[in-house]
Amino acid sequence: MSLLAEKRALQAVVAIACLVPLITGGQSILHGPAFLGHPPVIPIDLDSHFRYVSGIFFAVGVAFASCVPGIEAKGPRFRLLGALVIVGGLSRVGSLIAVGVPSKGHLFAFAMELVVVPLLLLWQAAFASRWNRKR
Repeated sequence: MSLLAEKRALQAVVAIACLVPLITGGQSILHGPAFLGHPPVIPIDLDSHFRYVSGIFFAVGVAFASCVPGIEAKGPRFRLLGALVIVGGLSRVGSLIAVGVPSKGHLFAFAMELVVVPLLLLWQAAFASRWNRKR
């Protein structure tokens, strides 16, 4: 595969992956826990916190999307965002141990956070190294 074709493939995969935090975060901001099929949260502070964290999740999606153009040069930002997502995924491990196995949607998020994102970080770093050697 040529470097340009690989760049386009990496950009496409990252753009598609960005849809997860953008859609999920956006819906969670607008609808709160009802997005997940739950009734309104009492106390209200938990709803507020849920929407706040959803806003951060949405913003991470926007920030990842900002890495798509010129992805070969966005390594530091990409790694920082990836680290944030991985720490969030590791935090889910604490919930899994303390409370139990979450729903299928959260298991999907778990896989994105602890499998897909680390693989994307490795791909972006390897690609950027090859791109910079050829330039």
